[in-house]
Amino acid sequence: MAEEIVYALAYAHYQPDVRCVVLKAEGPVFCAGADLNAFHDPAANIENVSLPRIHEEARMGDAFNELLKPCIAQVEGPVLAGGFLMICGCTFVFSVPEATFSLPEVKRGIWPMQVMASLAPILSERKILEMSIIGKAYSAEEALEMGLITHLAEKERIADEVSALANQICNSAPLAIQSGMRSLQELKKIPQNEQHTFLKSKLDELLKTEDAQEGASAFKEKREPIWRGK
Repeated sequence: MAEEIVYALAYAHYQPDVRCVVLKAEGPVFCAGADLNAFHDPAANIENVSLPRIHEEARMGDAFNELLKPCIAQVEGPVLAGGFLMICGCTFVFSVPEATFSLPEVKRGIWPMQVMASLAPILSERKILEMSIIGKAYSAEEALEMGLITHLAEKERIADEVSALANQICNSAPLAIQSGMRSLQELKKIPQNEQHTFLKSKLDELLKTEDAQEGASAFKEKREPIWRGK
């Protein structure tokens, strides 16, 4: 499953026609995490033989970082363990009020190692340790307060609200979005006294694109822009 998700995200990244990714689950649980049996017995892992083989170990956290397109999680059930790699990797997370969020690994003698890297930009170290040590289930309201999710939506409305946001994203300039998301990632590696210069250079690059010229023309002509991603 992890390999399939990594493959799908890579496809979405490189496919120009894909403007936004919506991630949701079938069944009552958004994600129960990895199969513990497969951790101890590789033979228990059920592979999808129709999937092209990837050349390295599937790392979902990295896959979401490399997507560079808006991703919306539609959460309608519990999120456990490795499911945090998904919701933390998404740009927006819509959740029903009934959903819960927990890291129960410590109760199984292990620890949410990779999840910590995904949580680090969102939560404080103390909160990450609290969640990992105690392993309690947090409510959707608590998750919203912590910043784990971005929106609360009733079950009968969540699909429509996610669809509305996805459509709004698809009507925005795709190249500008991708450039902005990439620049925000790169900003972490730039010394603070050089950040504004770096971002100005990225803006100068965007101003030279066809989409930027189209956006300005559409604004002057009072019409909807036609984005070409160039």
